[in-house]
Amino acid sequence: MKYLLSFSILVLLSSLSFAQTGRVKGIVMDNSKNTLPGVTIHIKNTSTGTQTNDIGFFEIADIKDGNYILSVSSLGFKTKELPFTISENEVDLKTITLYEGDEILREVVIEGERDNKFSRNKTAYVSKLPLKDFENTQVYSTVTDYLLKTQIVTNFDDALKNATGVENLWTSTGRGGDGAGYFSLRGFSVQPKLVNGLPGLTNGTINPANIERIEVLKGPSATLFGNAVSSYGGLINVVTKKPYIGTGGELSFTTGSFGLNQITGDFNTALNKEKNLYFRLNTSYATERSFQDAGFRKSFFVAPSLSYRVNNKLSFSFYGEITQAEQTNPMFLFLNRSAPQHSKNIKDLGYNYKLSFTSNDLTLQNPTQNYRVEMDYNLSDTWQSQTLISKSATSTKGYYTYLFDFGILENDTFSRFLNKQNEYTGTSDIQQNFIGDFKLGKLRNRVVLGLDYFSAISTSNGTGYAFYGNVTPQGGANGDDPFTADVVETTAYPLSTAGVDAVLASQPVSNSKSKYNIYSAYASDVLNITNNLSVMVGLRLDHFDNQGSVATSDDDYNQTTLSPKFGILFQPVADKISVFANYQNGFTNVAPALVGNPADGPQTFKSFRPEQANQIEFGIKTNIIKNKLNATISYYDIQVKDQVITDPSSPFNKIQGGEVYSKGFEIELNANPVNGLNIRAGFSNNDSKVTKSDNNEILNTRPLEAGSKTLYNVWANYEIPAGKLKGFGIGAGCNGASERFAINYASTGEFILPAYTIANASLFYQADSYRIGLKLNNAFDKEYYKGWSTIAPQTPRALLANFTYTF
Repeated sequence: MKYLLSFSILVLLSSLSFAQTGRVKGIVMDNSKNTLPGVTIHIKNTSTGTQTNDIGFFEIADIKDGNYILSVSSLGFKTKELPFTISENEVDLKTITLYEGDEILREVVIEGERDNKFSRNKTAYVSKLPLKDFENTQVYSTVTDYLLKTQIVTNFDDALKNATGVENLWTSTGRGGDGAGYFSLRGFSVQPKLVNGLPGLTNGTINPANIERIEVLKGPSATLFGNAVSSYGGLINVVTKKPYIGTGGELSFTTGSFGLNQITGDFNTALNKEKNLYFRLNTSYATERSFQDAGFRKSFFVAPSLSYRVNNKLSFSFYGEITQAEQTNPMFLFLNRSAPQHSKNIKDLGYNYKLSFTSNDLTLQNPTQNYRVEMDYNLSDTWQSQTLISKSATSTKGYYTYLFDFGILENDTFSRFLNKQNEYTGTSDIQQNFIGDFKLGKLRNRVVLGLDYFSAISTSNGTGYAFYGNVTPQGGANGDDPFTADVVETTAYPLSTAGVDAVLASQPVSNSKSKYNIYSAYASDVLNITNNLSVMVGLRLDHFDNQGSVATSDDDYNQTTLSPKFGILFQPVADKISVFANYQNGFTNVAPALVGNPADGPQTFKSFRPEQANQIEFGIKTNIIKNKLNATISYYDIQVKDQVITDPSSPFNKIQGGEVYSKGFEIELNANPVNGLNIRAGFSNNDSKVTKSDNNEILNTRPLEAGSKTLYNVWANYEIPAGKLKGFGIGAGCNGASERFAINYASTGEFILPAYTIANASLFYQADSYRIGLKLNNAFDKEYYKGWSTIAPQTPRALLANFTYTF
């Protein structure tokens, strides 16, 4: 037995010493030949892997003989798979080149921990290219999901308070065609109409439960996105949550003042053994009452998403958002736009802002659906094909009311008008993009070539508007119809469905349907002349086909527009400081107008060029102290021209001569000065004026849509990073605006909404699997207002509490 045991050990040692193994090694670089540290190297279908070192080198030893596939992946780059064979040898893969690409290519990745959690250095949507903010000649603000969590944000309007230079003008009313509210940006009104870079519509507020981040692109942006989803001030893009590798999720409950209760869920998992098919579901149910004497909102939201990576070349994605919401429409006081104002400010008006002037019996329902399908195919290491299809449908059903001062009745009397809504809007969009990252000689080109088809259909089957009594800002009421000769002192107008239906029974019911199509082709190229100097050029060819009412061809017209852009960027200190300048274009299609003196014969239609907006901008971006300090400082100058106005020489003719001028500067700062502390701050100043117009009411005045001249916001969040108190944190900040005009016309005079500064604060504890937080909004209970020819009181002090469990 002793000899047998010795012989067995000898045989085992011999087999081990002569086992057939090998190794694989290589160096990983990017397309500019810079080595990449920290790249994940993994042999597929095994537990073997490593990471590249500081100079991009890796080596994996003791690999048994056989055929393998090496997966090379890094955040912000397209994953690469390389086959290799081990046969008692060393395999040197030499240089492996990774090409940039992020979520627009639908690679399923999880973003790692960032020190500077309020900033995001790279995005795909605002440029339709995997391009770092530091390399982009256009300015944009990003509101991250981490920022929304620290502030316990429960509505979209509060989320956008973190975007520099953005001010809420008009919250979502739920009325058909109103969309998800209006915001002022660089002197012009804008609405959030993009979801993941594609058209996405809603007639109610956007649910923040499915928001990964919000991108606010500054300045005219028609070259890449067209005029249907952008404004002269910019555009707002909502980026939704997407499937990721792994299984997990979270449950969250938020409760607070004014009857707020919101429960949200987030679940992610693989659906197959190969783990290349991932499903994620986000859902939310929320109810909230108004701070006024009446008003509420409740909503149910579900967002399924699916990501299927067929192989290293081909992947598919599906995203959906389905919302069922019911609310009373927010009640504004609409100021008269053609008669002198009795009051000049809130104090003169004597407004009791706790009165809603509505009833919980009169509600609007806003079912909304958004769907997107994406297919991505890697044609080669340098070219990708991206096919995108989106569908949106939004409806409004119920009672809409508004209060308007016609200037006929005395003492700031507002007349109530209402109708029964039955509206629908549907959109379809198909895009085909080819995205390249290649070199011509020594010059690097990052290119997107795209085709886009967009179609929108709207139907209206609501009733006409009926008079339904008067109110005064202090709460008085009477039934004197301002459009009848009879004076009625008192009349009962019950705010109930029965009373309203009885009045609306005599109103006509609309039966209209309209449609338009847009066909576009666009191209953009970011050309690196040197490692520190790059230029960006782009052009869009846009054909607008307006079919108007489908029942007649009298309102049909079409226009073709070229929309160019150009930018230049220089990095005096590579990856630390960039100096940029850009020229951006936007446009609006203009319908033909009837011209000619009727006394001389029938009038004829005159066609016009699209209205144009051109921006010149320059500034500086910094990315210093290892990404701990990101700052953007910019100055812009926007001129809108070719607005159709009445010919000064003939009241029967129209010419393109109207102009609006908007200029200003913006400063945005995202900082992480010490571990655990994140700071976000923004300041903007805008000067806008109508410089040419046939409307003397607005000539040489600041447009009402321009909002406040000065805006500012700051939020600081500190989380203790280590020790016994690790996880405890505090947040504080404020946002504010200078005074602004609600009305400012020559014949009406002005009505000024006062300046405001609103303070907010939070406390929280973050553990491994749960988070507890408290948030105080409007901490000093400031009474303040917003509006756009309207007066809309804002929410007073409110306390929110949140508990989130992560699994």
